[in-house]
Amino acid sequence: MDWSTCDLSDEHGDAVRVLPTSLRHFGGIQRFSGEVATVRCPDDNTFLRELANSDGKGRVILVDGGGSTRCALFGDKIAAEAIEHGWAGLVIWGCVRDTATLAELDLGVVALGATPRRSRKDGDGETGTPVLIGGVGCRPGDMLYADEDGVVVLDPSLV
Repeated sequence: MDWSTCDLSDEHGDAVRVLPTSLRHFGGIQRFSGEVATVRCPDDNTFLRELANSDGKGRVILVDGGGSTRCALFGDKIAAEAIEHGWAGLVIWGCVRDTATLAELDLGVVALGATPRRSRKDGDGETGTPVLIGGVGCRPGDMLYADEDGVVVLDPSLV
């Protein structure tokens, strides 16, 4: 990859939306990028699993879990499904689980933290809508870049 989040920030200045620095890497891939697909699903991963099982086409799932640390929205089973369907990675404004397995997978995974508690499966949430990740607005179709220095989002017209 011929980009870095630092270079993108230098090149695009204030047009770069920098996601919160509290996000941490959990996946086996540290550097990933792609067009954003969004899901909002606080404490319920039903819609996230559905999206992970659709054709990823090298895109990135951006998950607005409301910043909740009460449960994990993502773990090894959904990760395997995301890989199978061609997703480049996920950025989760919430928690993950199965971290030892996630670290071995060919998938970018960035999240707030980890917890062993699984999420509800009540069907709460929605896909394909604008989301807020730590107060930073993101839309489907934006371009997301994640590396060792952070996660940035750009309007697709800039890349």
